[in-house]
Amino acid sequence: MIRRGRNGSRIRFSGDTRRIDYGELNMDVEGLRKICLSFPGASEQIQWGDDLLFKVGGKMFAVIPLEPAAVWLSLKTTPELFAEFTERPGIIPAPYLARAKWIALESSDAVSAGELSGLLRMSYDLVVQRLPRKVKESLSQPTAKARKQKSQSQPAHKKRRR
Repeated sequence: MIRRGRNGSRIRFSGDTRRIDYGELNMDVEGLRKICLSFPGASEQIQWGDDLLFKVGGKMFAVIPLEPAAVWLSLKTTPELFAEFTERPGIIPAPYLARAKWIALESSDAVSAGELSGLLRMSYDLVVQRLPRKVKESLSQPTAKARKQKSQSQPAHKKRRR
């Protein structure tokens, strides 16, 4: 589930530790927003004063502090990966959420951009797995607008005569 950098590409760091340039993938708040909001049914919300939360089905899967803080990003992992990641430098158990196997990245250079993208998707998938069946089904169904566009673009099927 965790992906490494594309074709062994190198990550270029700018002077700001909250930004990583990885081709077209920028790991600042906007880059993280772009990734998180690309997942089906994902939404964002400001909560607890200055934290940007990403949710699916009303449950959060990533937290980004918008003001300077001790952590750069928090997200959910599996129990096995929680133990593995918390042994790595720059990754700590997430404050207040560690008992639910959340990790916190202290800076943007704690993991590669490709690995971070995979971690965000894994966090999203872990939260979706725990959602009620009806909520999961609503995530997989296209919206009414998408269904209407699809039906307009496809010609009506005609019955064959025998």
